[in-house]
Amino acid sequence: MQDFGKLLFIIGLVVAIVGAWLWSGRGLGWLGRLPGDISYQSGDFKFYFPVTTCILLSVVLTLLGWFFRR
Repeated sequence: MQDFGKLLFIIGLVVAIVGAWLWSGRGLGWLGRLPGDISYQSGDFKFYFPVTTCILLSVVLTLLGWFFRR
């Protein structure tokens, strides 16, 4: 069980580092601006829904999960 705790800690640390890197603006600039992402702006109102980005991330995470389960 200790190995699982260490693995969870390392995964959390990696996720935090990648999140900070992406948040700083140096990350994947194209992610979130793919064709198919919905963006609407009218005056002070802004609406953004990254449909294509969500689908792409879902496919990648599904493939990673499938790969690591084997």
